[in-house]
Amino acid sequence: MKRFFGFPNTYVLIFSVLLVTAIGTWILPAGEFERSKDKEGHTIVVAGSFHPVPQNPQHVQVLMAPVEGIKQTVGIISFIFFIGGAFAVLAKTGTIDVSIYKVVQRLKHRSELLIPIVMLVFSLGGAIIGMSEETIPFVLVFIPLALALGYDSIVGVSMCFVGAGLGFAGAMLNPFTVGIAQGICELKLFSGIGYRTVCYCVIVTVGISYVMWYARRVKRNPHLSPVYEIDQLRRHEQAQTEPATEFQTMHLLVLVTFLAALTLLIFGVVKYHWYIPEMAAIFLGTGILVGVFGKLTANEIAETYIAGVKDIAGAAIVVGLSRSILVVAQDGHILDTILYYLSSLIGSGSPLIAAEMQFLVQTLLNLLVPSGSGHAALTMPLMGPLSDLVGVTRQTSVLAFQFGEGFTTLVVPTSGVTMSVLSLAKIPWKDWFKFMWPLQVILALVGAALLVWPVLTKWP
Repeated sequence: MKRFFGFPNTYVLIFSVLLVTAIGTWILPAGEFERSKDKEGHTIVVAGSFHPVPQNPQHVQVLMAPVEGIKQTVGIISFIFFIGGAFAVLAKTGTIDVSIYKVVQRLKHRSELLIPIVMLVFSLGGAIIGMSEETIPFVLVFIPLALALGYDSIVGVSMCFVGAGLGFAGAMLNPFTVGIAQGICELKLFSGIGYRTVCYCVIVTVGISYVMWYARRVKRNPHLSPVYEIDQLRRHEQAQTEPATEFQTMHLLVLVTFLAALTLLIFGVVKYHWYIPEMAAIFLGTGILVGVFGKLTANEIAETYIAGVKDIAGAAIVVGLSRSILVVAQDGHILDTILYYLSSLIGSGSPLIAAEMQFLVQTLLNLLVPSGSGHAALTMPLMGPLSDLVGVTRQTSVLAFQFGEGFTTLVVPTSGVTMSVLSLAKIPWKDWFKFMWPLQVILALVGAALLVWPVLTKWP
């Protein structure tokens, strides 16, 4: 009995949330907001249009929702498959091993410097271009590097994923959060960049400090790591094969090809607004090219690619299952009901309390809609006008949205990107949560404090 009721597996956890959501469709009153298109083509809710609709309780649909969830996230699932295949081929060439060996030899006693530098770079990606899905492939680079430097796989994930997430939450120019939210609230695009830069600096400094504290702790005592046993298996597997220590021309060609692919990916996202299909295509081509330059045969490339896809197939199920929660909430007509009742909590009290309540409401809603652009389109048409009524500027409302959407996306099990990262990293959600919950508490307090000045000064 104790074994049955232990801490749930990631799949059990997400399916439990799915069942709770389905039960909600039987209990909560059904309702909807009307939708319209803004000038940028985003579908947004119409403030003041909430109305009751016939109840549509979900039953057998619960079992079909994951299928619909997979259909809706087929792009990111394909992306994950191609990443897994490409990295399997890259690993087969031995380039990762020899590159990590050289980095470790160079850094020696200065390994701690790598953490803030890498996190700062990725945080700028999150703050400026809204880097999110783009961090997924880097997980497979930084985990072995972190292990080689004496840290754990959580530190490896934090260097890229948490770094980008901190920048995403405190963004100055993120087009998927700040850009969309300000457009909906009829604010000048990227206005308020000065104070947002202050917020970014504070949030990133706090996040990097926490990760460095954790890294020092697990380096001194590896047994304190929640993933100690998992990492021991990783180290054992790495020890089974003697990595090459000589950096050959072949390794250089493979490394240059891989770095060129990552550069092309970032350039395409920034310049041409590439998204999942283009990024997936880059990794499909990269896997083939690194195999050729790594002197693998055509059969070896194909077999290794398929093996890599098999290793991360579970991530696809996680992504689809996560989206199925939103599918059930929408089909059961309770998503807008939840939004309506949560937003009604904000309209009382002082402006400062109203701003903090917006932060809280946005945080709660992020469990159901962990998507920057989707979250903005759903909530900001209501939060903007509501801010006017309670004495909070719309600029402050956008900031509360950023914090509420950004912080918890790093940990909520309904986020497809978060669960993809953890699946690729082979880190159970419960172990990730054990690492993340103190940082989430700290960020919540920091976010609440950063909202005080905008309220007191009526930040325009």
